[in-house]
Amino acid sequence: MGGRAGAAEPLLLPELSGGHSGGASVSGAVFNLSTSIIGAGIMSIPAAMRVLGVAPALVLIAAVAFLSDVSVEFMLRYTGWAPSGPPSYAGIMGDAFGRAGAAALNVFVAFTTAGTLVVYLIIIGDVLSGSAGAGAEHAGVLGELFSARWWTGREFVILVMVVVVLLPLVLLRRVDSLRYTSAVSILLAALFMLITMGITVYTIFSGTAKMPRMLPDFSRLSSPFELFTAVPVIVLAFTFHFNVHPIRAELSKASDMKTAVRISLVLCSVIYAAVGFFGFLLFGDDTMPDVLANFDRSSGAGSGVPQALNDAARLSYALHLVLVFPLLHYSLRVNVDELLFPGRPPLASDTRRFVALTAALMAGLYALAIAIPSIWTLFQYTGSTFAVCISLIFPGAIVLRDVHGIAKRKDKAMAATMIILAVITSSIAIASNIMSSIGGDAKGARAVAS
Repeated sequence: MGGRAGAAEPLLLPELSGGHSGGASVSGAVFNLSTSIIGAGIMSIPAAMRVLGVAPALVLIAAVAFLSDVSVEFMLRYTGWAPSGPPSYAGIMGDAFGRAGAAALNVFVAFTTAGTLVVYLIIIGDVLSGSAGAGAEHAGVLGELFSARWWTGREFVILVMVVVVLLPLVLLRRVDSLRYTSAVSILLAALFMLITMGITVYTIFSGTAKMPRMLPDFSRLSSPFELFTAVPVIVLAFTFHFNVHPIRAELSKASDMKTAVRISLVLCSVIYAAVGFFGFLLFGDDTMPDVLANFDRSSGAGSGVPQALNDAARLSYALHLVLVFPLLHYSLRVNVDELLFPGRPPLASDTRRFVALTAALMAGLYALAIAIPSIWTLFQYTGSTFAVCISLIFPGAIVLRDVHGIAKRKDKAMAATMIILAVITSSIAIASNIMSSIGGDAKGARAVAS
């Protein structure tokens, strides 16, 4: 998490910077870890099922969760071997690959968290102000209630959310300060899942549900390689590794971290699978990259279902993202600070730098959220590059490097397998995305010419 041997502590107040404070429990760690995992990625899980079919998507969710557990176990095993500095992800990267390794992690975490936070703002804008996709307009909650007005526009609504709601939360300086909002955010994610399940059950009994495909429909794909575009979406949905050490630092027993990670991965896998299945069951092949946009009057999220219930589904998850936002913003701010101001005192102890950097990052995130219209493409490229390195390639490389000689042969075999799978699937996904973009541009040019 930091640059100078990767200190994670700039995001903590001094009283927690000396190691394990004994203030956080396993349940608190589970809440914070689960909040780190379940973010905007859940909104694209139904779209991933649309691409893959239900059965392959469920297998992929389980496989990525398993690999995430293995990679975190690798990270924790090497934690504490760094010659100096508090335990952190960048610390073990710096121990294995020097300053270049720690700096590389800073850059990748900064890009990953920035991309994810931009997606959060895009989804919040979709929910409140509406979105457009596949040629269809999807109204937001404010537009449905008050019709189109200047203050229901996307730019103004997101600006108000950034300044009035999110900024006070990201100005808190301790991760553990968010343990209650993290708990509420998980409950809101569960509420969204339950509402979606309830709507789906209603549509099943009313005969309006759309039976989901168990396997891919190759007739809808430009090539079989398009299936790989769903892989980075799932990988990004399980990328939480940059928050492992800050959360571990606040546990009373460091050994409890493995238990907390596994509970969180199981919990989040179940939520991902349920939301993906029921979302795909509701909307079928009309499922949008941001499934929340489907919950409007025009989409028909279950004929006869009160629109208030559809709005409750959208608002519950938008509020969940609001509460998740500051937890990821901590990671973004710390890594950018380490890149821009190496060797400076901890960020939490320098109020002027803390506030100025926070304001600059929030302004940049707002600008990107207004400029980028869709979450799917952002997920694909971020998941294929930065996220796959953070969650799979870097932990595997640390084990293969094994500067302290603690890795077993089976560990190195697993690490090599992780890296090979990550490189192959990401390369195919990136190539498929580029070819699809080129094909789309060519079709557009022909349409204009005709």
